[in-house]
Amino acid sequence: MNEALNNLLTRRSCRAYEEKQIKPEELDAILEAGTYAATGMGKQTPLIVAIQDQETLQKVERLNGAVLGNPDAHTFYGAPTVVVVFGHSDSALELADANLVIGNLLNAANAIGVDSCYIWRAREAFDTEEGQALKQTFGIPEEYIGVGNVILGYGKPEGKRPAAPRKADYIRKV
Repeated sequence: MNEALNNLLTRRSCRAYEEKQIKPEELDAILEAGTYAATGMGKQTPLIVAIQDQETLQKVERLNGAVLGNPDAHTFYGAPTVVVVFGHSDSALELADANLVIGNLLNAANAIGVDSCYIWRAREAFDTEEGQALKQTFGIPEEYIGVGNVILGYGKPEGKRPAAPRKADYIRKV
């Protein structure tokens, strides 16, 4: 099977991570792949923030958990790196572009042996007063909104599940 297709078919979300930080060259490769995501009219409007500083990561995780009503929840499953993708709020197209970046990040991580998971609630987390302040420290303009978080690390076996069978009516050909 083609290597790229195999990568797409084998990527799985991981929800338990080793404490070991990913290698800088792995993070750089994953981030670069994110910058090559398709964007409407080639505008490249999404912004990517990679967080490996554990204090900052814990703040973002706390904000993410607070959206669920539990700021102490471990919504990042012990991953040592989180990448937050922001989209420009001008149009749905630009928010969709940010999700394409997220897809590239997830698939690039899998391609080089780093586990990942897409964690929702970035919008709500960064809409808070504390989230807005963090955005400022990241240099993210006010008109950008959080679209999603990608957690990265080396997964523990218990954090990985096999793919669910694909539903029978997933594809329609006309």
